[in-house]
Amino acid sequence: MNEPVVLLVLPTLAQAGDRIALDIAGAVQDESGTALIASSGGALVAELPRSGARHIRIALDRRNPLGMMASASKLVRLIRSESVDIVHARGLHAAWPAYLAARRTSRPLVTTFDLGGPTVGAFDRFYASALARGDRVIAVSDFVARLAYEQHKVDDRRLRLVRRGIDTDSFDPARVTAPRMIRLARLWGLPDDLPVLMLPGRLMPHNGHALLIDALARIKDRAFHCLVVGAEGDHPGYSAELEAKARAAGLNGRFHIVPECRDMAAAYMLADVVLNAAPVPEAFSLVLAEAQAMGRPVVSTDRGSAREQVAGNEMAWLVPPEDPAALASAIGRALDLDPDLRARLAAETAQRARARYARTTMCAGTLAVYRELMERPSWRPAPALTEASIPS
Repeated sequence: MNEPVVLLVLPTLAQAGDRIALDIAGAVQDESGTALIASSGGALVAELPRSGARHIRIALDRRNPLGMMASASKLVRLIRSESVDIVHARGLHAAWPAYLAARRTSRPLVTTFDLGGPTVGAFDRFYASALARGDRVIAVSDFVARLAYEQHKVDDRRLRLVRRGIDTDSFDPARVTAPRMIRLARLWGLPDDLPVLMLPGRLMPHNGHALLIDALARIKDRAFHCLVVGAEGDHPGYSAELEAKARAAGLNGRFHIVPECRDMAAAYMLADVVLNAAPVPEAFSLVLAEAQAMGRPVVSTDRGSAREQVAGNEMAWLVPPEDPAALASAIGRALDLDPDLRARLAAETAQRARARYARTTMCAGTLAVYRELMERPSWRPAPALTEASIPS
């Protein structure tokens, strides 16, 4: 790529999804380029040295217009001092400062479009439009590619589909050893004689924990142990509310919340069924990608990217959102799956998911977008958004 300098702009480096920026930065470095990451910081900054990228702390997680203008000015100085060739905005709050800085410095802008659903209201739609203003707009799923076109008129001249990727070296059933699984099972006090239902994800209402409890109450006469794995969110007391709701539903001792796990590959291997109960659309579900790569049966609400992510998987069940009866029924069918059939389908599911969601594929697709812009003989900002045919 002619040794470009790429600046990735994010609100924070704190969430699991932010790790994707580290992967892309590492791929840029591997191609003899230079990767810079600007963000408000977070726990993942400590992992940057492994990618070879450098972090610059700029407050990029605020919605305040004056704050965003100040952040844009800092980005302008950074772009000029580091001779940045491409600006790549990931995350809604960082998109406007990145857009403003790229235009003020005449640098090409790449945006990652990863909204979970259409925005309502003129102001929110305008605010979200920053993600649609890139000279190339990366959609993380077919679902959001359609959304980018339908709501923001991003046409196929600028829109590129690059699905999110996972570390298929880590999420490989063959690499998970028995001692790793035993350690987690003991740490969490899992019973030996009950199938495990697992819902990974932060403890936030939008991840559907309450819906899951309502569904489990309908099949509480069945044998199972439900494990919720995730870090505390921004709702103090939420885990206590869930535990109280589970007790009221008669799930005493069978609904268990544990903190964020650093060995999710081993965690998935302990699960008989992995659940995604989010009642709101998701741009892309890392849980569905990871669970399928580990060969696990999955039950998910039919929102956002879920349908395309489980296409062709005979061990996947989709249910209408906000329907605890349908969710309970699907969980029951997953638990009743014939063991021999499950073993055969697990290998097929894992192979398909690992081929489709490999991190290397995501990085290669992103670098290809960068090359498109670097190889233009004379780069100029893209024209204003225009309506055109929806991309296939």
